[in-house]
Formats: sequence, C-alpha cells, structure tokens
Amino acid sequence: MRRILVLHGPNLNLLGTREQSVYGSQSLDSIDSALIKLAQDLGVEVDVRQSNSEGELVNWIQESGTGYQGIIINPAAYTHTSIAIRDALAAVGLPTVEVHLSNIHQREPFRHHSHVAGVALGQISGLGPTGYLLALRGLHDHLSAQKKFKKSSPGSRRQKSASR
Repeated sequence: MRRILVLHGPNLNLLGTREQSVYGSQSLDSIDSALIKLAQDLGVEVDVRQSNSEGELVNWIQESGTGYQGIIINPAAYTHTSIAIRDALAAVGLPTVEVHLSNIHQREPFRHHSHVAGVALGQISGLGPTGYLLALRGLHDHLSAQKKFKKSSPGSRRQKSASR
C-alpha cells in the first residue's frame, strides 16, 4: 500500500481558534479526519503529523526517504524562512505537494516567496482545507501515473525482448 506523509507546520495546531478570518473555523483534527477518510477511499495510507519545531519537521522529512512514496506539507511560516526544510525535501527526492490554507500571494509581501515551491511537484494555495484533499488526490494520481509509466516504458519492453 502506498504511504504518504502529511506534515503540518507551526501554529496549525491552533486552527479553528486562530485568525478565523484568514484560516477559517475548521480544526486541524477535522482536516486530518477528512484526509484519512479520503486516503482510505483512494487505497493509500497517510501518516499525519504536526510540529511547531523546524528541526522535528526536518527529521521527519529525512526519515520519509524510506517507507513513503510522497509528502504533503504545509510548512506554514517556515515556507518563507526555512532553507533547511527545502533542503531536506530536495535530499529525499519524494514527490511533494505544498499546501497553504490562505492564498500566500494575496497576503503580506514577506509571504509571497516560498523556499519549498522550487522543490515541490506543485503548490495549492488559498482553497482552505479543501487544498489538502486536492493535494492528496493530485499526489495519488501522480504516483499512479508514474507506476503505469514505469510498467509500460519502451525501455522496459526492450529489456524484456533482449532477454529472450
């Protein structure tokens, strides 16, 4: 079964009570429950974690190199400051989707730049909790397409016929 690591960055544990005009009223537990349900429907396993610590997020990313096929991450404020998270994602090389509840490009200028975007498969921003579900669907579809491509690539057919 495919395994996807879902990481929530700092202050996301306060969702539902924190700046509801920006982040909405849905709690992190509610978002996680929806992700777990969708994962079950898609036949994948999600491992969902939240930390306010940059180092802990980096450790989890590094550990994901074995046993996981992709990452969904909302680095929150670390999006704009953490080269360490960016470098960890680049080092493990797993397909990664970056998620933000708010549209970071409509907010303060310091939030417009993402260090993660350059190493991510894609970025979903501004769609609220739905962004996480779209990220899971998109990552699932990407991984499924990769698997099909590997099975039907011309190189793999040539190897089979050459070994006959």
